[in-house]
Amino acid sequence: MKTTASLGMLLALASAPALAAEDGRDAEIASLRETVERLTRRIEALEAERAPAVAAAQPVPGAAPPHAGAVSVQAPGQPSPSRPVPGAAAVDAMPALAKSPLPEHPTFDEDQDVVARADNALPPGENDLDGFFLVGDGPTWLRLGGSARLHAMYDSDDAGVRDLLITSAIPVGAQSGQGSYHMHARSTRFTLEARRPTDHGWLRFVLQNDFEGSGGSYGYNLLHAWGQLGNTYAGYGFSAFLDLDSAPDTLDVAGPGAMPFARVASVRRYVPLRNGNQLVFAAEHESAQVSADSGSVRDAMPNLVFAARHEGESGHVQAGALLRLLAWRDPASRDEVLAGGVTVSGAWAAASGDYLTWGGVAGRGIAAYVGDLGGIGLDAVVNGDGSLEPLDEWGGWVGYGHPWSGAWRSTVAYGRLYLQRDETLATEAFRRSDYLAANLIYAPSRTWSWGLELSWGKLQRQDGETGDVLRLQSSLRYDFIK
Repeated sequence: MKTTASLGMLLALASAPALAAEDGRDAEIASLRETVERLTRRIEALEAERAPAVAAAQPVPGAAPPHAGAVSVQAPGQPSPSRPVPGAAAVDAMPALAKSPLPEHPTFDEDQDVVARADNALPPGENDLDGFFLVGDGPTWLRLGGSARLHAMYDSDDAGVRDLLITSAIPVGAQSGQGSYHMHARSTRFTLEARRPTDHGWLRFVLQNDFEGSGGSYGYNLLHAWGQLGNTYAGYGFSAFLDLDSAPDTLDVAGPGAMPFARVASVRRYVPLRNGNQLVFAAEHESAQVSADSGSVRDAMPNLVFAARHEGESGHVQAGALLRLLAWRDPASRDEVLAGGVTVSGAWAAASGDYLTWGGVAGRGIAAYVGDLGGIGLDAVVNGDGSLEPLDEWGGWVGYGHPWSGAWRSTVAYGRLYLQRDETLATEAFRRSDYLAANLIYAPSRTWSWGLELSWGKLQRQDGETGDVLRLQSSLRYDFIK
């Protein structure tokens, strides 16, 4: 304490009368002794006044714990029982945090950390509110997280998109044959997560962005903005049709193009069952993406998603179904048609630490929900008579991860995706894509990691022409809180 240190200094000075006498400062020493005596009497008086307050702050044996959010009195310098230090478990009056039964699966991205889960469960491998701190007198917990990322890559030829390996964007036909180098930090992310216990379970809020601006520039890009109270979710984020826990651990943010991928505005309900089973019901907004010379799409109803999932200590399996109503119109005609698809995916971890991820997807008119096909108008085509024809797509992916040691790990991933042949489509439209990646990642701590990855992508068009590219990528990541 500052008072004790100051008192010690004064006593030290007062304990040296011989030295002071030698310097002829006996009068000063006497004055200092008088000051010390006066300060000592003042400190004793303050301690006497403080004693009753300290006694009142002590818990009474057998008394009930304070209600969550109540302000309690405690001795100065002592942690409040309603404000545990970051990383400690919530107080007894708060609802218990649900822990995921899934095995921890290290990944270079942060998608698993921001995925919505039944009962607002913690991500796999987390056991408490690590990195969170209480706001004010509570009971809202807040964590400011994110990561700085730098990607450097060399392409054997034109890849179409420089930041990600999007196989559907690879140029086809005669290319320059000249390699190119690129470096960027646009996938750097900032994440804000808040949790608050309520009478209806935990309320969780997630806000996340990166800096993937339009046109390859740096700019704010919203990734997630959603809240979940108990088992009811509402906001903008990953579609319920996705299973991010089945994604292989790649440095390339895109990953296999056959994986379902979409960020949408949605409302959903989780229904936890016994023995690790759960159901999910969702209504989402994702407009139809149609290839036509004229006209426009019309949003006639929400997209509906139903999923069933089983989780256990060694992994999980998930099956999902998607139902959509595609609608199109122009001044001369209009049409509506039902579309939909299914996906089955999962992951399995061995005792050795090896990790297998896998999945498949198939459907008609669901291109907007599939990684390689989203955003390029391949949900359906408009025939010559004005009728709307949904397009079929199907594919799958697999990934295998192996830990070499506590700090080193590798993953090999492969994916293939098909779109039906259709005479109405342009000859340069998508027909098939292949994706292959292998990496080596070094993560000596939870706060930073580095990796080297070799990936290959190939695109085949409707007319049979193909194009491919080989990419060597190195990535470095620093975590703000992990």
